Amino acid sequence: MKVKSILISIVLIFMIPIFAIAEEPSPLEKLDDISDEALQMVKYQRYDDAKRLLDYFSMEFDSSGKKRPFSMDELRIISISHDEALEAVASPSIGHAEKMNRLTKFRLVMDAIATSHQPLWTEMEDPIMTSFGTLKDAAANGNYNLFNESFNSFLSIYEVIYPSMRIDVPAEKIGQLDTRIKYIEESRETIAHATSQQQIAELETDLQKIFDDMREDEADPSLWWVIISTGSIIIMTLSYVGFRKYKGDKEYEKNRSRDFKE
Repeated sequence: MKVKSILISIVLIFMIPIFAIAEEPSPLEKLDDISDEALQMVKYQRYDDAKRLLDYFSMEFDSSGKKRPFSMDELRIISISHDEALEAVASPSIGHAEKMNRLTKFRLVMDAIATSHQPLWTEMEDPIMTSFGTLKDAAANGNYNLFNESFNSFLSIYEVIYPSMRIDVPAEKIGQLDTRIKYIEESRETIAHATSQQQIAELETDLQKIFDDMREDEADPSLWWVIISTGSIIIMTLSYVGFRKYKGDKEYEKNRSRDFKE
């Protein structure tokens, strides 16, 4: 029981700094939370509340920039996605679906900036690749109507994650995607041709490679020091307790032997 109490005390003491940090979100985490709350408000069609949150985001963003400087690309992407989201919730003429798309886009951007591993936009892999598979089959079969419908569906999803992808994916890879998509867009009438088929296949490969690369680093590297350090402390404690027990047993045997001889 004493050993168990020692182990629990050590682990709790070791974890206190982690809990203390978790209680106080960083300015960037706060911005990320605000973007999530705004999305939730739009989800329940509480557009006025969403607008107030987006206005609040602007104020917090101005002050947070002094604590965590953003790159020019990050500033541009945040500014554009925020403005589009604000326009959507403030305009009665923009439908609910488009409002959701714009707020989701903004939410994914802030998550990509605030998160160092497994950003939320990677969760869109299945709908992206599924819609792409449909357009690929339609192109191979020369079904122009289905291809156009599927390609438009793909683009609508791709446009939602595109800004957040630019945060995490190298510029040259994004440029390559842009080139292939533009080619396919301009070649809708010739999708059955070999060149168009090749571009579609290569775009699929490029997209899948991006998702695969993002999935390789699933564990948060910052957690490894916690795991290793905590494990080391427990092992050291068990070793020390085991040594003390072993030493105590030896002393007991020694004293018992001495008493027996006397």
